[in-house]
Amino acid sequence: MNPPLNALPNPDLLASPVVELRQYTLKPGRRETLIGIFDNHLIEGQETAGMTIIGQFRDLDRPDMFVWLRGFDGMEARKNALTAFYDGPVWAAWRDAANATMISSDDVLLLKPAWPGANLDLSGSERLPQADLEKPSASSDLQAIVVIRIHHLQPGLEARFANDFQTAALPVLAAFGASPLAAFVTEHAENSFPRLPVRASENVFISITGFDSTEAHARHEAALAAFPRWQELEQAAQWEFARPVEVLRLAPTARSLLGQPTPA
Repeated sequence: MNPPLNALPNPDLLASPVVELRQYTLKPGRRETLIGIFDNHLIEGQETAGMTIIGQFRDLDRPDMFVWLRGFDGMEARKNALTAFYDGPVWAAWRDAANATMISSDDVLLLKPAWPGANLDLSGSERLPQADLEKPSASSDLQAIVVIRIHHLQPGLEARFANDFQTAALPVLAAFGASPLAAFVTEHAENSFPRLPVRASENVFISITGFDSTEAHARHEAALAAFPRWQELEQAAQWEFARPVEVLRLAPTARSLLGQPTPA
């Protein structure tokens, strides 16, 4: 698993000050086809163009959802990297096959670190070599998972919520067995690549947490539910929410950087 957020990583090794969280709704039964295309043909082309493919995932609760994260060195770098890739030969070769699996690809949040050092530490992460079209693991219950919580906030409250999360919630999560990996808020800068829409009106705080298995996550949630201090924190934050929190339980694909065991 990637280094936790409270491990004080080297700032020079933190990934991507601008991040996209992308959720794709796919045609029924087409997720494995898209994962095969993505993992085998689209990662290196995007990274050559100047972006970081942080992680790609099966949503454990929505069988026709593909979720992924990619990062950029800034908004101008994002424009340049996306232009290079989407006008380049790799996307031209695989665009039709990839798009044929999708119903919608417009659920995109543009994000920035919630505080200095809150972005992902990918140091030590290694991507597996390209492989044949992968199949779901028979032992997926034992696979490490990544949990993304999307907190939809009232306008203007991202900084306040981030501060409260860092000082009050983060120590509790770590004490109850979570590995907090990153925290982001909405990047409100103008979309530098309007060919790809983003949900520009959103005001979100996003936490990314790692667990060794779905069972470990379930135990963690049960322990939090029984801890009075956590219930107090959740109750105190209710007025800040514009709508209920979204919880994404995600299983990394074989070539995801995020969510894989860190090599010894």
